[in-house]
Amino acid sequence: MSRIGKLPIQVPENVQIEIKEGLFKASGRHGELTQEIPKEVSVEFESGLIVLKKEISNKKAQQKYGLIRSLINNIVIGVSEKFEKKLTMVGVGYRAQVQGKKLILQAGYSHPVEFSISDGLEVKVEGNTNLTISGINKHDVGLFASKVRSTRLPEPYKGKGIRYNDEIILRKAGKSGK
Repeated sequence: MSRIGKLPIQVPENVQIEIKEGLFKASGRHGELTQEIPKEVSVEFESGLIVLKKEISNKKAQQKYGLIRSLINNIVIGVSEKFEKKLTMVGVGYRAQVQGKKLILQAGYSHPVEFSISDGLEVKVEGNTNLTISGINKHDVGLFASKVRSTRLPEPYKGKGIRYNDEIILRKAGKSGK
């Protein structure tokens, strides 16, 4: 048994669940998400709990058992609350702004870097250097945040770059000249 797969998923009252023909669908106040269910795993919804069971007992089913449970849990959390990543830009002249469906970054290059914001995401900029990326799909939020961060990775000497708020950058000592 998978330690993760056997855990039941608690469903909040404001989330509606629908399971039919290999498709899991959850809708809540923030939107609606679906997930395909492989034939090796069955999903049952009863009295506010989602329980997963393996249909076949082999290595493939064992791998998908915990994965599908985590994906379904993320869907349930995403439609009831939103996922959020916070980024901070550190550096002289670094700033960000949102214009319509585009995020424009000034990150120390000779040109601004533009990102197109997809439909399921919201990007807020506070104080020109603090970004908040939120959405119902955990994968999309994390992927967009990592793309923005990869524009200018934090460097270990002065700490300049784009970093997650909870990220710790180990600083190196520079040359010690006498």
